[in-house]
Amino acid sequence: MIPSVDRSLHWGIIGLTRPLPRSWRTRLRKRGLAALQRRILRRAQIYLIRHPKTGGTWLRALMTHLYASRYGTSPQRVFKGDELYQQDRRLPRWMVTNGYMSWEHVVADAFRRDDPILDDKKILFLARHPGDVAVSWHNQYRKRTRAFKRELLEAEMSETLDWQAMDRWTFVQRPELGLPALLAYQNFWAEQLSGRDNALIVRYEDLRGDTAGTLTRIVRFLGEDFTAEQIAAAADFASVDNLRKLEHSGYFQSGSGLQLRNADDPDTFKVRRAKVGGYRDDLEPDQAAWVEAEIRAHCHPALGYAESEPLPTARRS
Repeated sequence: MIPSVDRSLHWGIIGLTRPLPRSWRTRLRKRGLAALQRRILRRAQIYLIRHPKTGGTWLRALMTHLYASRYGTSPQRVFKGDELYQQDRRLPRWMVTNGYMSWEHVVADAFRRDDPILDDKKILFLARHPGDVAVSWHNQYRKRTRAFKRELLEAEMSETLDWQAMDRWTFVQRPELGLPALLAYQNFWAEQLSGRDNALIVRYEDLRGDTAGTLTRIVRFLGEDFTAEQIAAAADFASVDNLRKLEHSGYFQSGSGLQLRNADDPDTFKVRRAKVGGYRDDLEPDQAAWVEAEIRAHCHPALGYAESEPLPTARRS
């Protein structure tokens, strides 16, 4: 196990508050985790901002393999925070965050007030077609999201959420978690990051359509100079088929986000279909049409999802 000071503090806050009544522990957890997030915000050199199911774990697996190929760090521990720095002080500290929900709102707050601390950071934002995110987020929320995260999210909702009984379509329509929330989330970051020289918006569809080319653009933005051979090897390592095989075999260390939860339930797999436009397979035609109409009406044009068809590659990132 690779030590992570940030992760140890995180789980310390969760563990110490576990015996408390729900209202007390949610309040104290949010306060404590927000303070930790502010600490990480100040210290990190690279921010990876992503909503669950937009490809964040995949990108971290790609970067983990690249760093391992050059610096000899562990390829089995897909970093979430300061693990890279703890292994080799030449490597940057990363902050991986949604930057917007629950305790992680402190990141969005820093952008809203244009905090000068942001100026010397590298900021990566991962976008994905909101329809695909919505249906995958339903599976993630029910099958893989930790109980404390659900509890903190639901503490801010106006009514009790029966997440175990909630079907996909009800979830997709729900304002606090479904498509409306996803559109607001991606629009916020598109607006905040537009025009920033130190920010790069990357679409999941670009990374799927041309993994090596898009990864090359990312590492150049980060100031790295990995070789074409290292880029190609990372793309092969983090291919959908190989990651699925490695997840099933238990290759990745605990805490990497790629541990197998239930081999008998495909919906619990971290690596699922990874399909562009897959929401059409999961929704009825009239439901998919509603999703597409909402995206055309409300999605920030800079993200390129206002078209009825999700593009396999993007003109712009």
